[in-house]
Amino acid sequence: MSQEPGGIQDTILRVLERNRLAVLATQRDGQPHASLIAFTPLGGLRLLAFATYRETLKYESIGQDPRVAILVEDRESDLRYSGRRLVLTALGKAIKTPEEERHAYIAKHLTRHPGLQNFLRSPECEFIRVAVHAYQVVGGIDDVQWFEVGESAAI
Repeated sequence: MSQEPGGIQDTILRVLERNRLAVLATQRDGQPHASLIAFTPLGGLRLLAFATYRETLKYESIGQDPRVAILVEDRESDLRYSGRRLVLTALGKAIKTPEEERHAYIAKHLTRHPGLQNFLRSPECEFIRVAVHAYQVVGGIDDVQWFEVGESAAI
């Protein structure tokens, strides 16, 4: 999978765009916790978003420690061409969604996940953005690359 920096960015974007579900990893008091989430990339590689109820372990854990990892298995890839699936792990920090931007972000999330309309309208639902600082891209046991998100990742 060895690529130029622009190539790895394109690969990450394709994987994020064609996959809808991911595993969110949080930790609380040293105990890891994994949750399946429906995610949406916002503005290229810098932001990933998801929704959760406030009365969940993941939400409480994020409140204690906003550092998270989001793992995306490229389940939608065409195995005839690549012969394998890529796995991305986005490392970042959960951040509050400003109220003035919330409606636009939720609208984008609903476009990608129309079945979540009632969930997202619930007063108990919180919309969370993750500011990603790095991606690990794994194509196999001996095929691991890192991509640091910087100014060029705004795409």
